Order: sequence, then structure tokens, then C-alpha cells
Amino acid sequence: MNLGILGGGQLGRMIALAGYPLGARATVLEPGTNSSAGQVCAHLPGEFDDLQTLYKLAQASDVVTFEFENVPVGAARWLAERVPVYPPPAALEVSQERLAEKQFFQRLGIPTPPFAAIETEADFRAAVAEIGLPAVLKTRRFGYDGKGQAVIRTPQDADAAWQKLGGRPLILEGFVPFDRELSLVAVRGRDGQIVTYPLIENVHQDGILHRSVAPAPDLGEELSERAAEFAARVLTELNYVGVLTIEWFQEGARLLANEMAPRVHNSGHWTIEGALTSQFENHVRAVCGLPLGRADAVGCSVMYNFIGSVPPTEHVLANPDAHLHLYGKGPRPGRKVGHVTLRAASAAELHEKLPEWDAQFARGPQ
Repeated sequence: MNLGILGGGQLGRMIALAGYPLGARATVLEPGTNSSAGQVCAHLPGEFDDLQTLYKLAQASDVVTFEFENVPVGAARWLAERVPVYPPPAALEVSQERLAEKQFFQRLGIPTPPFAAIETEADFRAAVAEIGLPAVLKTRRFGYDGKGQAVIRTPQDADAAWQKLGGRPLILEGFVPFDRELSLVAVRGRDGQIVTYPLIENVHQDGILHRSVAPAPDLGEELSERAAEFAARVLTELNYVGVLTIEWFQEGARLLANEMAPRVHNSGHWTIEGALTSQFENHVRAVCGLPLGRADAVGCSVMYNFIGSVPPTEHVLANPDAHLHLYGKGPRPGRKVGHVTLRAASAAELHEKLPEWDAQFARGPQ
């Protein structure tokens, strides 16, 4: 099986590596010549909207997937006329536009924070008055890792936010006094089978994921079932194939959908060592039409991102519980360059070790 991947970052790298034991050989399409994924599989350099390069990828592939959600929808649709593309381009289209995404959740009966569409400054002022402060003003497209958004706590913040982001389509979202941030990684096969991983507790710093704990502690069965049911609605509505992640705010017994990612996800990296089948392997299985693997957690895991630079390898591996993953990227502020996953046999053991691990892998100033 020849697997084409749009995007050559670390997610594409881990998809390609997961494909090898299954007999899937990957080719990534990525601008530039030194991509993270291109270090471990074939690499087609070119722009995502270049039809000649897209044609070469289609010719080299039995199926095509993507590793980030800002792939041009037109490119995915063009490829889908020539080779199966999973997840479907419709999922890209929904996830790329924050307003469309929130409206999509609403149509499926999935709760979200309050929101309003913003086209003009008058829209913005009216939405601030209706939704209230604090709130978050966001661009509707091309925002990730905290980019393209501004938190508004005071009227002065509102003026600054409009100066920063105004003049393009925006969305204002009410600030949720959430207890914690969660995510759910789920996968749907070509035959409609759905497998769901345990809910994950996430901690962000400066808008970038710092730490994920799986399974999330102190979960009720009802909360987990509700998250899985909501994810199943999305997967089924989109006739989805592959891994999908939904990020949530937990407010007491409520789950509010923040956003979805139609791809393998940073908060699911722990699954490589911490689940019976990793999210990357299950994504390959799904898009290639293979039966899905079980997603049960093996013990309890915590994953830390390395942002900007990687600690000395010997320092990380001195911890006997550490599983290190480097992405072959040079250091740069704000850049994800690797991660480490540590596993404990039980929730009690994880709770005991977590303060020490937090101290060891604390993120310094970026």
C-alpha cells in the first residue's frame, strides 16, 4: 500500500513510521527540502496548490491523507477526483473556518461556548455588549497554537484586539470559566467502525500544548460516554475516515466543544507507548481500509512537548520511564521539536510521580 501525505511535519513523520510495520510506504508532499517527515520516507518538494506536484503524488499513492488542517481544500478535492482522500475534504472545509465549525457543532446538538460572527467593527461592538467580557476574538481561518486571537478582559483590551485583528472575518467567543481542558481522539474506519481513546487532560502554556495526561484523572463514566457520543455524531455526519480529535472545555458536568482537528493530534502522542494501538497506526489502518486496533490505555501516561529546543538526550533518558521522540528539527522559539512520554502502571503511581516529572520537564521561557 502506497500512502500519500499532504504535509511533512512531525505528524506526517509519525504516520509514515507507523505505516512501515503494516506494509504501507509513505510519500509526503511538502514545500522545502528538509522536512521532518521527509527524513524517514519519500519526499515530493512542492507547493500544495501546484497541480504538477499533486499529480505526481496521486500517481505514487493508493490513498492520500493529510497531517495538518490548513491544506487547501481545493487541492484535496482535486486529488479526490483521482485517488481516495481520507479524511474527506468536507472535514477540512468545516475545520478550517471557526464560524462554520461552531455552527456545525450546533447543528449536531453539541454544546459550545457562546459565539458571534464578526464582519465589521459595529458587529464587534454589538457582540461584546451581548456576550460580555471576558471574551476571545479570533480569526476564522489559519489560527493554531494560540495564533490569530486576542483575549479581551476590559474595554481597553477590546480596542487593542480590534486594532490587531480587525478588517477580516472574525468570531467572538465568550470566555468559559472552565475547570480544565480535555481532548478526545477517535477514529473511524472505511466500514464505519468507530474506536475511541480515553479522554485526555491538557495543559497549555502561551497557547501551545505543554502536557497531556491520559486517561484524564477524576473522570466520571457519564462524561466519557458523552464525549464519545458527540465524537460519533461528527464522524458519522461527515462520513469520516481516519483519526479526528475534538478539544473540549469541561465546566462541571458539562462539555463544551472548543474545536476539532481532522487529523492525528498532539494530545494523542502518548498513544505510541500508552495505548494498545497508537493513533498513528489506527489512522493508517483506517485510511488504508484495514481493521482498526483497540484503543485501550496501557496503564496511565503523561506526555510533555519540547518547544523551541530539546533538553540534553542523556538528561531525558536518565529517567527510566521516559520514551523520547525527536522530530529532526532545528531549534527555534515556539517550534515543536520533540516530546517525551512517561508511563505508570496505575493512576496512583502516576499521581505520585507527576510532581517530579513536572519539575524535570518544566518549560522555561520561550
